[in-house]
Amino acid sequence: MAKRPKLSKKQKRQVSENRNRRLSYTDAKDAKDLGPQHNGRVISRFGKHAIVENETDRTQHKCFIRRTIDSVVCGDLVIFRPSENQGQRGIIEVVKTRHTVLTRPDYYDGIKPIAANVNQIIIVSSILPAFSTHIIDRYLVACEDAEIPPVIAINKIELLDEDSFDDVSSQMQDYVDLGYPVHYVSCKSGQGIEDIKQRLLGKTSVFVGQSGVGKSSLVNQILPDADEAIGEVSSNSGLGQHTTTAAKLIHFENGGELIDSPGVREFGLWHIDEERIARGFIEFREYLGGCKFKDCKHINDPGCLITEAVEKGAISYERYYSFVKIIESLATSRPTNTKN
Repeated sequence: MAKRPKLSKKQKRQVSENRNRRLSYTDAKDAKDLGPQHNGRVISRFGKHAIVENETDRTQHKCFIRRTIDSVVCGDLVIFRPSENQGQRGIIEVVKTRHTVLTRPDYYDGIKPIAANVNQIIIVSSILPAFSTHIIDRYLVACEDAEIPPVIAINKIELLDEDSFDDVSSQMQDYVDLGYPVHYVSCKSGQGIEDIKQRLLGKTSVFVGQSGVGKSSLVNQILPDADEAIGEVSSNSGLGQHTTTAAKLIHFENGGELIDSPGVREFGLWHIDEERIARGFIEFREYLGGCKFKDCKHINDPGCLITEAVEKGAISYERYYSFVKIIESLATSRPTNTKN
């Protein structure tokens, strides 16, 4: 996940002028085939096309994307013109400013946006295939870097006896103390499912986590008709019900949405520099900038306030160890030639 670079005043003015031109665009050919402009939201993106949901009546429209638009992703708020001819495609004119953008690094295409206007990330971990707080820490860094609030869900807790549950709870206490919401859930017994449902109300959420942690099972518990909803979107896109490559936005019955995309579920951190990774550990922040050396790496540097805090017990050793492992992994995970 990466923050978009700040634009200069000249660049901002140029973007505004380009948007205004597109908003007032009334080409004779388009005017004959396309209806008036509407506000909408992208609920699926596939190739060079997208499905846009009309903000007013929730009708869905297949749309082309203007070549002048840099990117369109699931969750984008757009201005579009639907086709007035049945079976034909409309066109997306403008992508509105994104409040948040979720990105992932790609070895070939650089940093790719994969979802927009997300305001909550559900990090799913589980007892099997292997419980790991280090994996949770990696996702938390990504959430903090994107400035999207995370919620942690520990799945498959029906596999734990009382002593094992106490051990997992003890490991998760650091996160509770830091203020992160932690839920223990079981798709088999239903424990914790209602709590997760309450967390999702009124928000646009994505589920992230490694393969095998039970993300799909959890989504199916929360949205019993999810497969049907996904099938409808896939059918509308013309890709068929078994497609797994298109991103999808699914509405919750009582309010809120889920964005499901293969690119959202797992992603790396090699596009985030060391300084941003350190800020991704929220308990480090009060010490950053106070170390003896300005270029302190917070590992073996003398006069490091963070390592001193670890020694004093003010920062969890387990969390600090995760930080060190992430920093060490960057050297081997970053490609030698990438786009920004």
